[in-house]
Order: sequence, then C-alpha cells, then structure tokens
Amino acid sequence: MRRTTGHPCVVGTDDRHAAGPSADLAADLRSALAGDVDFSASARALATMDASNYRRVPAGTVAPRDADDLAAALEVCRRHGAVPVVPRGAGTSIGGQATGTGVVLDLTRHMDGLVSVDPAARTAVVRPGLVLDRLREAVRPYGLTFGPDPSTHSRCTLGGMIGNNACGAHSVAWGTTADNIHSLEVVSYRGERLTLGRGGQGAPAGLTDLVGRNLALLRTGYPPGLPRRISGYALDALLPERGTDVVRSFVGSEGTLGVVTEATVRLVPLPADPVLVVLGYAEETAAADAAAGLVAYGALTAEGMAADLVGDAQGLPRGGAWLFCEVDGDGAARRLVRAADALDTAVVRDPAGQRALWRIREDAAGTATRMPGGTDAWPGWEDCAVPPARLGAYLRDFRALLAEHGLRGTPYGHFGDGCVHVRVDFDLWTPRGVRAFRRFSEAVAGLVVAHGGSLSGEHGDGKARAELLPRMYGEEMVGLFGAVKDLWDPDGALNPGMLVRPEPLDSGLRFEGLLPVEGVGKAAARCVGVAKCRVSGPGSGPSVMCPSFRATGEEKHSTRGRARLLHEMAIGEIITDGWRSEEVREALDLCLSCKGCRSDCPVGVDMAAYKAEFLDRHYAGVSGWWRRPRSHWTMGRLPSLLAHFGRGLNAAMRLPYAARLAGVTPERAMPRVAARTFTSWFADRSSARPPALTLWPDTFTNYLAPEVGRAAVRVLEDAGLGVRLPAGRVCCGLTYVSTGQLGAARRVMGRTLDVVGGVEGPVVVLEPSCAGTLRTDLPELLPDDPRAARLAASVRTFAEALEELAPDWTPPRIDRPVTGQTHCHQHAVLGDAPDRRLRERAGLDGELAGGCCGLAGNFGFEPGHEEVARACAEDRLLPALRTAPSTAEVLADGFSCRTQIGHLTSGRGRHLAEVLAEALDEEG
Repeated sequence: MRRTTGHPCVVGTDDRHAAGPSADLAADLRSALAGDVDFSASARALATMDASNYRRVPAGTVAPRDADDLAAALEVCRRHGAVPVVPRGAGTSIGGQATGTGVVLDLTRHMDGLVSVDPAARTAVVRPGLVLDRLREAVRPYGLTFGPDPSTHSRCTLGGMIGNNACGAHSVAWGTTADNIHSLEVVSYRGERLTLGRGGQGAPAGLTDLVGRNLALLRTGYPPGLPRRISGYALDALLPERGTDVVRSFVGSEGTLGVVTEATVRLVPLPADPVLVVLGYAEETAAADAAAGLVAYGALTAEGMAADLVGDAQGLPRGGAWLFCEVDGDGAARRLVRAADALDTAVVRDPAGQRALWRIREDAAGTATRMPGGTDAWPGWEDCAVPPARLGAYLRDFRALLAEHGLRGTPYGHFGDGCVHVRVDFDLWTPRGVRAFRRFSEAVAGLVVAHGGSLSGEHGDGKARAELLPRMYGEEMVGLFGAVKDLWDPDGALNPGMLVRPEPLDSGLRFEGLLPVEGVGKAAARCVGVAKCRVSGPGSGPSVMCPSFRATGEEKHSTRGRARLLHEMAIGEIITDGWRSEEVREALDLCLSCKGCRSDCPVGVDMAAYKAEFLDRHYAGVSGWWRRPRSHWTMGRLPSLLAHFGRGLNAAMRLPYAARLAGVTPERAMPRVAARTFTSWFADRSSARPPALTLWPDTFTNYLAPEVGRAAVRVLEDAGLGVRLPAGRVCCGLTYVSTGQLGAARRVMGRTLDVVGGVEGPVVVLEPSCAGTLRTDLPELLPDDPRAARLAASVRTFAEALEELAPDWTPPRIDRPVTGQTHCHQHAVLGDAPDRRLRERAGLDGELAGGCCGLAGNFGFEPGHEEVARACAEDRLLPALRTAPSTAEVLADGFSCRTQIGHLTSGRGRHLAEVLAEALDEEG
C-alpha cells in the first residue's frame, strides 16, 4: 500500500491561481468536505490529461473521503451553478473521458478500499478507487479472480473499469466488466443515492417509460454478433426480455450518468493449471482468421500481434504473427495445438516464462507509440471491434486504408473477440496534420460500420469517437442516448462533452501550443499516460519505475505526473513561470534520477534527463546561482572536492555545523575518504601482462572504495587480462548531471575525452552509475564530439568484460546464496544478464532486489529526503535483506546501494569483484 511521508510536497491548499468564482468554489468545498480540495496550479496541471490525445483544464481537484463526502462535493458544485464534475481513477482512459473543465474527483486517494469478500457467493464489495491488482491479490487465496483484466491491471481502478466497461485478455472466457457486476451504489449529480440492479432497480424516474416507448428501436438498433460492443449506452440491457438490467446499462457510461461509490463484483475461479500456448502464423490475417475458432477449444485468451509490434522479442515461435492463448491444463493445450493449424508453436508452463511473454503484450500500449525510425504514434483510433469472424477481412482493409492515407500503425489486441488496438503516426502538431487526423477518423469509422463493428471495443468513446456515433447507430438512436442522459443528469454537469452532445474529435488536442516549444516540454509530451509508473503495492519483478511514487502515492511524484507538469510548463497556461516554476521544481525534487523510466516506461520517458535540464535552466543566471541548494555545490561537485582536498574532507565534516554548511542532512554520516586512492595503489604496482583493457578509476572507487578497484584488478588479471588506467584524471560527469549543472558537466566530460578520447579497446567501469552516464549522458550532452560516441561504445561493465574478453575463464566456486541490490542504472541502461550468468558460474544462487535503494547519489544526502529514501529502501531492498539466509552474500555493485545498506542495516554490501577476489585468495 502507499506510504504517507512527511515531505512538504503533499496535497496543496494554495489557491493563488484560483481567482474569483474558482476561489469561492474551492473555499466552499473545503468547508463542506473532510477530504482533500486542491485548486493549486500543480493539481490542475496534473489533471489536464489522461492517456488520450486530449487536454481539458479543470478548475481544481477533490479527493472525497467517502460517499457522504462525494455527495457533499456534488451539492456544492450544484450551488455554484452546476459546475461540471468528472470522476477519475488512474487516468488511463484513451478517449479523453477522464479530463474535465470543472471539478475532477480523484477517487484513488481515499475511496480505494476493499470492503468485503464472500468466497462462497464469489462476490466482493469494492470502492471505485481500488486498483484491480489489489483486488486480485486479495481474492487469490480463495482460488478466485476478477475476470476482466486490461493490460493496465497493475494501476487501473475498478471505478474506471466500470466507467469504460473494460475487458482485457480473458474476455473470451469471462466477458466484459458489465458481465461481472452484480450491483452498484451510485450518487447522481443531484445527490440521489441509488442502488442499481436488475428488474429496473435504481432507474431514475421516467427511464423505464422511455424504454417502453422505444422497444422496436432498441431491439433492432444495435449491431448483432459483437462481444465487444462498448460504444454508446447499452440501452438494450433495459429491454424486458433482458431483465431491465439497470446496472448493466450503466456500466460503460463514462461518468456521464452518476458517480459510483461502491460496487459488488462477481468473481470467477482461477485456472487450476494455466498453460500459455503461443501460436505462430505466417502473417497477421492468418492469425486473425484462426482466432475466433480457437475459443471453442478452451482458449481463455486469444490475443494477437504481428512482427511489426514485437520487434526482436525473445521466446516466440517462428512466424510473422502470433496468438497468445491461455488454457487450463496440458490436455487443453494439446487439443488447442492440434486444432490451431499454426506454422509453429511454443507451449509455456513455467510461470516466469509466461510473465515474460505476457509482458510483451501488456507493454504494447506504450511500445506501439514508437514507429520504426523513432517517429511517434498516438491513440485516436485505438480499439474498434468487429464480429470475430470478420476480423481478418477488416485488418486487410484497415491496413490498406492506412496506406491510402499515408499513415502507419501496428494493430494488435483481442483477436478472439474481434477487437483491435492500434496507435497511428498522426501528425497532431500542425493544422494540416489535424485535418488529416479527422479525415482518417471519419474514413475508418465508415470501414468499421461496413464490417458490422463497434467504434469502441474496450476503452469507450470519450471525445475520440462520440462525434462519430451517428455513423454506427443513426441519429434516432443517438437522440435516445441524449434523452437517457437527461433523465439521469438533468443539469448536464456530469462529464459534459462525452458520449452525448460531444465536442468535436479534433478539438482540445493536447499538442496545441507545443509546436514552437523545443527541449524538455516537447519531449515530455511523449508521455502517453498509460501510467505504468503508478504501480503500487507489493514490489516484484525487475521494474524500477517509479520509486518516489511508490514511496508517496502522489501523482506529482510519478513519472507521468512530472511529465504532465513539464508539458503544462511548456504551454504556459496554468504554470506560467516557465523554467522558474516552483511547482515543477517541487515535483522534480523527489525524482531520484534513477533512470528507471528510461527502460521501464513503455515510451521511454527519461525523467532523469528532463530533471537535469530543468535544474540547469531553473538556476541559470546570476540570481539562479545564488538560489541553488548548497548540496549542488558540495555533492554535485564532489569529484573536484575530493581531487583537491582528499582526506581533508574527513576532518572538515567532523566540524560543528559542517553538514548544515555543506547543505546535506545531519541524519546521515558522510562516507569517509580512504587513506590511499586506488590510482595511487595502482601506480605503485607492476604487472608483466600487456594491457587488454582500460579500467576506469571512477570517483567513488578511487577515493571512497579503492578496495573495489583492487579486487577488480585481482580478478581481471586472474582471467588473463592485463589492466591499464587512463593517463590522467577522469570523471564521467555524473554528479554534475544529476544536480543540473550541465555546462560544468560538458566541461568535465570534454577534459575527460582529452585524456581518454584516443584509448583503444574496452573501457571497464566498475560503478554502474558512472557506466550508465558514459553510455547515455556523455553522447547526448556532447553529440558533436565523435570521441564521446566512441567512448560510450567502448564502455563495459565488470561482468561484460569478463564474458567478452575471457570467455574461457572459470570463476572460483563460492556456492553461497546471494541477496542485495541491482543498481537502478544497471537495470535501466546497462542490463544485468552478464552479471547473472557470472554469478551462476560462481555458484552465487538467488536474485537481487529490483527497485531503487533510495539513496541515489546526492538524493539521500539532501535535507528533506531521508524519509522518502528510507521508504524506497523499504519497498524491496530491506525486505529482501531481512528474508535472506544468514549465510547469504550481500551484493551491491553501486556505491550508493552499499552506503544505503550500511546506513539502514548492520550488514555490509560488497561489489561482485570483491567477492570473487576474496574467493581467489582463499583458493591460493
């Protein structure tokens, strides 16, 4: 669960940017509610966008405590002239329906509870802000799960799923969200408390009469044979022969009819023995044509994707397109394989192998946003559905339509249900491109309808498709949608502009105002809002992103939140101070620069780089120089201080008020400078071996942990590799980059290239953060210096060097369990596969913790960060250390990780080189 910290970056009550009526509204809401009311610029900026192409600026946000609080908020909004209200969960909606111009209700902060579970009845009672994975974890001990499972299951909320009628991969077996809701507790805009169910239960006055007057239209106006018909209101559920199912008709209404405060959901049994069958086909349409027929053979999923989406993904059978079919048991797997007539097949029983393959599919919403060549692709025609038997023909026509319009996209999705997801490389930055976006949207809507399909097959209509609903349903049915909306919401204040009386699909695009902007603001617009950075709860797997969100639970401390603030800073409407913005600085203050988002974010948002540029510009000029935190001058310029003062810093830090003068927290002891540097030790030794590599004497190894350098030399020479050091002082520039001193970083890097720019052969870097800086930041900051690219390409980690340069070397057998931390930069930039293989060869058994240790270089030493740094360590590292066997070797190649372990535990972490060198010495 999320943690609450004492950091000052908490829910705001600053209404400086809320003038006039907005200020009065905020004050009245604050008086009426126990929950949080935030009309600050930061809160408004964070809620302007969801995962769509659209942007709407709200007046403010409200996080109600409970149903009473929510009703009170609605009552205040009514008194203030029917202020629009939009309920919001994780904000991962694709159509724009989680954005609003009035009050945005954040239902994730307080209304996120699991009320009860009834295993016998196979039901659970949930509040709308509960994340789907938290529900699934709670009911798993009973052998149950919630059937709908969209790819955003780790962060999407039950309320959002109800609003959009979410589906997911298992819908061929368990249906949509509407199929899995027993009853709903709802508050209308006018404050009525309604319990929705079958038999007309909870229907607003006049609804059943309206249905009775339109029976013929409702019986004939919906396209048949569509398991994924999500577009419009499901008014046919109100037909007498369908039980006048009010709850089913409400699901998928996108927050336009009422606000859910509680839901009773149906649960289904988990497969006893899940097996993943991956079927390879020659091309996409062959996979699509096969998908519908496989459901009859026990397929619980039938997910399709083609080679242009998966790239070089490993573990797939031969083919140009694939179906991912989960079945229950080996017998079902064999029957499915026999029936599939596939080109090649992989049957995966290992849970880890299944997770690795499913990750390809789950990340598709982000990976599909990058076209070959690096251009961007966007939602906008994201999830139409056709009758499953028509899918192959539809995909052929859809690909042809893309080509006709000069566009590219990579379809994938729920082939067994006839539902296709796709991101298309629309030009949404220019008026000409926006006009082309509209023309294509109109054309593809006609194509979907011609195939008997639904404009939305999962994510709802929102702004993206609601304008086109008359093409699917006709004007009479769409008029009936409006009449139903008016019965539920006579004031028209619940999420106006969505579904009924929609705004134009090409209005309010989030790219407006960004065209002349370059740099961070435009780069941040790459964030498509799928919110993988918002995952909370028990940590597992290799992901690092986003440690500060996991520690605080605050949107503005997620990668997406920071990207949204930078986006708004670039537009300048809400955040008007540009690079001087305190809202942006405050949000970036808790960014650990772990680089996890660079690899874990499906679209590769690199917040560490954005933070560095922002800080550089924020503190630019004479006035900025004086405003910089002292830690930027001390920790940021640590390499220079160590080079000039060496061991003298030990005595200096013992002086009274030293920590305060240095701008660092007194809660941590500063690392001690070693009695002798690594370079000094190396200069006094001799070796007869000709050099095979250059060993990089990074600042941390050289001054603070020379034992790591000595151990590395011992191991490398045992492997037959001669070692040399650079012929002068070098520095990667990491500390300058992380504190946003980019001019100084470029100068330091330039001097380093003068020393090593002509070095031939591999350059082995022991400190992962320095290796990551040389691989990525160096060529990015010095793009015009060819030496930078050459050095970056020469960098090898310790394990990479041994594997590449001494493949026949046999490491000593240690045969001990391991625990510890994989450095976040290693995970994000370098990869740790060679390290895993080296540990395995040495008999070091076990996994290292993922996530981030929380110290993150200067971050953990800066005032105000200690609690968050501890919370980050508590997420994964400290539990791993506590549960490890007493004989376990604690490994941590990063100096920060070892320092954090020493600060928070009685143990000591060591670099892998130290452990191997010790074993070699023991062997004699």
